[in-house]
Amino acid sequence: MKFIQQAYSGYNDWWAYIVTLFMLFFGWQIIGVIPLVGTAYYVAKDKQEFINSANDSFASLGINSNLYLILIITTFLFGLIGLFAGIKFIHKRKIVSLITSRTKIDWSRFFYSFFVWGSIGIVMLLVSYVISPKDFVWNFKPVSFFILVLVSFFLLPIQTSMEELLFRGYLMQGFGTWFKKSAVALILTSVIFGLLHGVNPEVEKLGWISMVYYIGTGLVLGIFTLMDEGTELSLGFHAANNITAAVFVTANWTVFKTDALFVDISEPSVGWEMFVPVFVLYPLILWIFSKKYNWTNWREKLLGTVRKPIVFNEDEFIA
Repeated sequence: MKFIQQAYSGYNDWWAYIVTLFMLFFGWQIIGVIPLVGTAYYVAKDKQEFINSANDSFASLGINSNLYLILIITTFLFGLIGLFAGIKFIHKRKIVSLITSRTKIDWSRFFYSFFVWGSIGIVMLLVSYVISPKDFVWNFKPVSFFILVLVSFFLLPIQTSMEELLFRGYLMQGFGTWFKKSAVALILTSVIFGLLHGVNPEVEKLGWISMVYYIGTGLVLGIFTLMDEGTELSLGFHAANNITAAVFVTANWTVFKTDALFVDISEPSVGWEMFVPVFVLYPLILWIFSKKYNWTNWREKLLGTVRKPIVFNEDEFIA
């Protein structure tokens, strides 16, 4: 429970969460959107075109795909800044306490998780290609692709980190200390994480059955966090997942429309690609991580009671 208990190291009143979430939202959806809206307005040929694109996607205006990705990532950057500011100035605790229960971030965990899930993701894409090669079109554009690689590896983790530190960090700690049960925090953060992805175009195309994937992903990332007492593994996993999606395969109906190596031209449908990760690969990666990091006491960490740490005053022990 050490990770959830980090919330007790600073102000933990309900109002602090309200203010911090407002700061995150203001940075993410107000300040961070300004560069995107400004660029869209500049690119639009007339005001009506600008208004119409706002109802769908500013990408429809013809903004360069790499520039559009950078502008979207910028919104998450300002959200992350708002979250960090709330932790430091409202909750009055160290930012590292939002990330891990360790004294410093264990980057080896981040890169191990990134490598493992990135490798699995590439294998999954190769299997999809071998099974249905006609569903993919080669889309290699050298200059645009290499820019995409740079943007994906150096900037895309900003987006994934904001999501992870909001759900597996901030809300996991908040719900854990409010409801006093790690299982409640795990379920709530997973469900909210899934439902917020309901605005993704994939859900519109595939239906709400896709929530199995999104909520399942939130659940496994939450288990990583609780069992490992930190978000490093979930940060690496999420970064690898989105970078793989952005760099290797794109489609005109997915949230990532990039100049990836391949374009998926198949008709959107619910297939094995949605259920295999949740019911086969996620249990596999949990097993790999549990062996790698010697996870024990699963019942207590996933279903136990969250208690405020007892802080002793050294003066009380002076004879």
